[in-house]
Amino acid sequence: MIASSTSATCPDGTLIVRWVHTAAAAAAVTALVWTARQGMAQPQVALAFGVLITLGEAVRRRPAAAEAREPAPVGAAGALAYALLGEVGGRPTTHGPAQAVAVVLAATLAGALGRPPARDHLARRLLTTGFAAVCFQPLHSSGALDRWPGHSPYYAPFLLLLLALTALCDAVLAAALSRARTGGPYGPALRDELRALPGIGTAICATGVVMALAVAVAGLWALPVFCLPLLLTQLSFHRYTAVRATCHQTIASLARSTEIAGHTPAGHARRVAALSRATGRELGLAEADLTVVEYAALMHDIGRLSLLDPVPAGAAELLPPAERRRIALLGGAVVRQTGVPAEVAVVVERQADPYREQPLTARIVRTVNAYDDLAGAAACGPLRALERLRLATAHDHDPQVVEALARVLARAPCPPRTPPPEP
Repeated sequence: MIASSTSATCPDGTLIVRWVHTAAAAAAVTALVWTARQGMAQPQVALAFGVLITLGEAVRRRPAAAEAREPAPVGAAGALAYALLGEVGGRPTTHGPAQAVAVVLAATLAGALGRPPARDHLARRLLTTGFAAVCFQPLHSSGALDRWPGHSPYYAPFLLLLLALTALCDAVLAAALSRARTGGPYGPALRDELRALPGIGTAICATGVVMALAVAVAGLWALPVFCLPLLLTQLSFHRYTAVRATCHQTIASLARSTEIAGHTPAGHARRVAALSRATGRELGLAEADLTVVEYAALMHDIGRLSLLDPVPAGAAELLPPAERRRIALLGGAVVRQTGVPAEVAVVVERQADPYREQPLTARIVRTVNAYDDLAGAAACGPLRALERLRLATAHDHDPQVVEALARVLARAPCPPRTPPPEP
């Protein structure tokens, strides 16, 4: 339901990814074998939900933005509705958890022809669908639901409770995979996933429940009617994602202006942005704060365009404090004209302040920027750059940020770079 990264998969996270993918593959094989042996129950119902999931997957957006939690919400809602389906037009259903997983697998792959879904996305889709189906279908087939809650007013809250547990299961899986891919701490990753549930996650769960209840009373004709609002929401979010992507591209292009003008080394802004985001994740920042850090890191040197002559080797650490403060204020003024959140401009403006007076986001960008400047110097290098940052923790750099950066570098060191020649 709910699904980037600046660092590669951490070594201990590889095992987590492998276990999740293995569990999903085992569930898929078991479901396919069981369904092939038992035969397809109520094929018309399976076909209707399969078509819905296929269409939802076919119109999914390409994974681009960090906030793109669920690339195919219509397909996810249809999968949950089929897993929690007990009746069709007043007649009880006879499919079980295995068939639910098999139909979701086949429909997801059919809708992804030409652009296969990410393995993490497919694994989570299968495991969460299987979890919901295993929680509901045995109770339904055994008749336990006829005794309680039956057709009482408590039936809908019962389905919502199952969906809440399913959403929690998916959030745990998503956080585990995110932690495995990025190497950051698990707690903040899980917190980000739980914070995202009231958004598109709530719409998916609500649509899944409504479709299951509506099909139970009105039959399969209810499917296109009740999935339409979520489809419109998905299309609207496509446009929102496109706008965000355009904004990011504009900021990245603006950040390159300092490189083109010769004020910063090639790739400096991109390296600082990637390392800043990874360091912020290591410190447990929320996704919104990570975006602020990334944007500020891309544009933190924009004030250098006011300089008549480039800084030697592009290292701002070599400038006097007053000059650094002037550049930071000018950069913040430029950033405020770009339409990005005001927090980004604040981070840029505060780059020359003592770290105890800076917000954490500004401390991260300042420390990572200093590291990249020092690591690129001919007389320094990565190890001595970290040593110099540690020696400057009394006034210039937050010790916690420096150590978080050191952990990120130790886990996924940056590619080697050739320092500029000495003048």
